[in-house]
Amino acid sequence: MRDSAAVSGTNPDLKALRRFLPYLWPSGSTGLRRRVVASMLLVVVSKAVGYVMSFALGGAVTRMSHGGQAAVAIVIGLVVAYAGARFGGVLLDNLRNAIFERVGQTAARHLSQDVFVHIHKLSLRYHLERRTGALTRIVERGTKSIDTMLYFILFNIVPTVIELVVTSVIFGIKFGLGLVAATLVMAAAYVWFTQKLTNWRNALRREMVSFDNKATARAVDALLNYETVKYFNAEAHEAKGYGQAMNQWTEASIKNQVSLSWLNIGQSAITNLMMGGALAYAVWGWSRGRFEPGDVVFISTLLAQLFRPLDLLGLVYREIKQGLIDMEAMFKLLDTEAEIADAPDARPLVVTGGEIRFDHVDFAYEARRPILHDVSFAVPAGRKVAVVGHSGAGKSTLSRILYRFYDISAGAVTIDGQDIREVTQDSLRRAIGIVPQDTVLFNDTIGYNIAYGRPDATQAEIEAAAREAAIHDFIAGLPDGYQSTVGERGLKLSGGEKQRVAIARTILKNPAILILDEATSALDSATEAEIQDSLRAVGRGRTTLVIAHRLSTIADADEILVMAAGRIVERGSHAALLARGGTYAEMWALQAAEDEGRLIAAE
Repeated sequence: MRDSAAVSGTNPDLKALRRFLPYLWPSGSTGLRRRVVASMLLVVVSKAVGYVMSFALGGAVTRMSHGGQAAVAIVIGLVVAYAGARFGGVLLDNLRNAIFERVGQTAARHLSQDVFVHIHKLSLRYHLERRTGALTRIVERGTKSIDTMLYFILFNIVPTVIELVVTSVIFGIKFGLGLVAATLVMAAAYVWFTQKLTNWRNALRREMVSFDNKATARAVDALLNYETVKYFNAEAHEAKGYGQAMNQWTEASIKNQVSLSWLNIGQSAITNLMMGGALAYAVWGWSRGRFEPGDVVFISTLLAQLFRPLDLLGLVYREIKQGLIDMEAMFKLLDTEAEIADAPDARPLVVTGGEIRFDHVDFAYEARRPILHDVSFAVPAGRKVAVVGHSGAGKSTLSRILYRFYDISAGAVTIDGQDIREVTQDSLRRAIGIVPQDTVLFNDTIGYNIAYGRPDATQAEIEAAAREAAIHDFIAGLPDGYQSTVGERGLKLSGGEKQRVAIARTILKNPAILILDEATSALDSATEAEIQDSLRAVGRGRTTLVIAHRLSTIADADEILVMAAGRIVERGSHAALLARGGTYAEMWALQAAEDEGRLIAAE
């Protein structure tokens, strides 16, 4: 769906329409294509039945005007045919919808899946900058619009064109070219008026959508940060901000609705002017003996039949234009290039031991703000290396680089001698497990969150991982056990419980490389000590990179790296760094003093 040929051209509407059309005729799906063909055949048959209805009603009126008992049976037959044609039209339209429904829903499903997959391919930088509420609204409106547009194009625009052509031919044969010309002029005026006013309304629609996105994003942000709102008594502040956003949306929505009223008034004026003129012409022709009384009904029925899709054409044009706006935003999202992509010849990572090596690495989130400067170190296979330093030193950046959330500016990062830029991201991330500082859980069961480390794991394997993370007994004691829900972002669990769930799912994943990113910095001392035992068990036999805040937790590391301002300023074992009396020794002394102060305060 994303090749350049599909989006060529300069008109945004044409670009979106060309991207949309393949969903109308899905490649590789004979069954869906047959449904499209069958639906179109039913459209044609339905229109034919409609003309039978018009002829039947007109013929019945003409027969009645001639009088005579002999005509009664014919008139009754024509009236019954008229009623049968009306029912047939409804029957065929609903059969058409039933047959086509799978095409529309399948198209919407494929598009939503394409967008969902692509969003997850975008870089961490994109997701740190995006607003969740606005993004979900873009995807929701875009996927809904494709189903709507499929119906409108197939069952409104195409049938309207067919009906206009057939009606003009019938008018030309029975009533002359004058009525044909009037019908075509009316249709052209209707389309022109609708297009002009709809283009004007599009600006109002874009404004309304923008304010809708803003209001939704504001609401989602407030709900995601519910606790922060409560902590700072900010309900009134959030309500005021949301109210302002909703007020902007309300004003834009009112303008949009008022413009719709003017559009409907103008469209009705054009169609009723045509109806009045055509019927007057039919009555005049009858007075001259050129037309039958039934022709007045016949013309009225045909025009009413034509006006119905024309009235819908106004809605169709508006909806298609609005759908194109929504789809334009969604396709723009699909066209957002992934900052981090696999190399064309990328190979799966082959882990033999799990040795990590940073070789003269430079990195910057922005060119004007370098973060890492000539960083070089190695984590031998099966060993444990810790990185410490004050906030902003660049510690957590190392884990993001190792996961390849970002590409480095210079140097190389390798695992078992393989540059991580030359292997597939999927295989790289399968080889790494992480226990982060801020564990975020899905609003699902504890069992689901542990199994996220390996979704195909059995219940026995999930429970074994929980036992190793020392959380099985806690889970077993819950009323619903492993089926207990953890709430939004895991808020029903304590910090220590969430960390143990994170440890359990990492154990279940069974990675060759383990990253502990300040995994206990937010916990109290007692909980931290308990978690440390679990972390040591998890790291046993694995290549482990520990990013630490509490120095006491990494005293047993094989090597400790001390970072400051994006550089490694010291390295060595715990004892060697203390003996050196440098930055590490100062940090150790400072934390020891803080711990002693807390103990005194507790007493």
